Amino acid sequence: MINNKNKKIIISIDGYSSSGKSSLSKQLAEHFKYYYINTGDMYRGITLLAIRQKMFNSDLWNVTNFIHYLNNIHFTFKWNKKINEIETFLNNENIKNQIKSRQVTEKVSLLASIPEIREKLNVIQKKLVSIYKNGLLIEGRDIGTTIFPQAKIKIFMKGSTEIRSFRRYKELKKKGEKISYEKVKQNILYRDMLDISRKYSPLQKPIQNCIEIDNTYLSINKQFNIILQFIKNKLYT
Repeated sequence: MINNKNKKIIISIDGYSSSGKSSLSKQLAEHFKYYYINTGDMYRGITLLAIRQKMFNSDLWNVTNFIHYLNNIHFTFKWNKKINEIETFLNNENIKNQIKSRQVTEKVSLLASIPEIREKLNVIQKKLVSIYKNGLLIEGRDIGTTIFPQAKIKIFMKGSTEIRSFRRYKELKKKGEKISYEKVKQNILYRDMLDISRKYSPLQKPIQNCIEIDNTYLSINKQFNIILQFIKNKLYT
């Protein structure tokens, strides 16, 4: 347990694309035995749905024509012991592998910048705290500012564009995708621009109860230890 009253809390992790949010989230969730949810996978799921509905095949993108598809969607998250990871289900379909495709990655920030879509998902995300009561660690772009501003612990992550692009490039190459580093970097810069500049719930550091981590030159272990010390200080002082 992470406090002397054995009370489970909300931990939010926000930050830039490819800043290591997921790796840290999984470490902390495993350490504290908390339920981990990546809200980015929800936006990726909606993007996958939009691709399947061929909403990007026309220059006449129309949110009104797409938004009704979201009225009856539901997300569930299940732990797969065999691969030691959380799997995301959209309407009972396991979409873990599909939402990591380059096509989804290149479209997700554009779709996530649409206010009507964010409003729909925000409602779903805010209900998670009543579902997962035994400690929730939730990752995204606006968790500590919009979804759970009451979170006891807030973490905001960033890193240099070059480092984040190289991390993403290595990840894609490992998967066998043929893509250049420059192409990956352009996509990272584009996603940063959309995340920061959107009018509705932009990416920004929470004001209260937050630690900012620039992991450009930090190892995974060093970063983890810094966060653990921050949590300890926050909860026991």
